[in-house]
Amino acid sequence: MRTLAVAIAIALAVHAVVEGVDVRVEHDKAFNFRPIMTWGWNPDGAGDIRMARTQEDDAAVAKKRFEPTIMDAVATEMTRRGLKQAAAAPDLMVTYFVLLSTNMSTQTVGQFLPATLAWGLPPFAPATQSMQVMNQGSLVLDLSANKVVVWRGVAQAKVDFGIDDKKRDALVREAVRDLLKRFPPKS
Repeated sequence: MRTLAVAIAIALAVHAVVEGVDVRVEHDKAFNFRPIMTWGWNPDGAGDIRMARTQEDDAAVAKKRFEPTIMDAVATEMTRRGLKQAAAAPDLMVTYFVLLSTNMSTQTVGQFLPATLAWGLPPFAPATQSMQVMNQGSLVLDLSANKVVVWRGVAQAKVDFGIDDKKRDALVREAVRDLLKRFPPKS
């Protein structure tokens, strides 16, 4: 019985890690990615962080905290893809965006029942049965050529602001790795 409980706990932990980051990628199908050899950060700024959670949110503090991790993770993954970082005139320009917000979903009693008394249930006033409030985070990576975005990856995850910095950095690195695994796009 104990072995079964441990096996279920491990399966749930692995399942949570696998579902941790949802990744979507789109690219310009007319763009030829084969001759791309170099990349560089956008000269107007590597990226930006937008926060829409509370009045006390400070995007400048968040940027100072997360930008080094994002930039290091992107540099590592681009190198793994065989691209070299160029200070001047790169083939691709990289820009990141982090979007942090709060999302809420609710369910009311009887929400999924049809509007009929044929179910044999007495009519009742709707009341909230379930409410879930969660912090959402999205990391967007744009790769541009000649000031036109040719590849965009979006990684989304629920954000737990109570976790320690190491775990949070690992989640950011995982998101970047999962995004750039899909670069360059398959022809």
